[in-house]
Amino acid sequence: MEKFESVNVFGDPLQECSANPVTGFFRDGCCNTNGEDLGSHTVCVEITEAFLEFSRTKGNDLSTPVEEFGFPGLHPGDRWCLCAARWLEAQQADMAPRVYLQRTHKLALEVVPMALLRQYAVDLN
Repeated sequence: MEKFESVNVFGDPLQECSANPVTGFFRDGCCNTNGEDLGSHTVCVEITEAFLEFSRTKGNDLSTPVEEFGFPGLHPGDRWCLCAARWLEAQQADMAPRVYLQRTHKLALEVVPMALLRQYAVDLN
């Protein structure tokens, strides 16, 4: 199945989220998605220690490397494509990391309202 249109929440071309570590459902550095991406890995964030701990308590340890999947483990300051529903869950628990709107896929808006994403935006002038 091919990628959906690579467009951000503003309707502009989606910018790269991170090449180091390489992120995205397709591991292409962008928060691209398609119908097979059941988690909707569409929200580009700046990882924080608080979010890593929150994610660990939810059963998703993002800080420990998993060599067999080429996953280096995340550190505060890394950018990463999060599942939209996980970001929203973290926001409701007051643990949400900041968001890069120009790097967040428009389909994140099916889960998270734009007004809420804007409150956490790193890249708004």
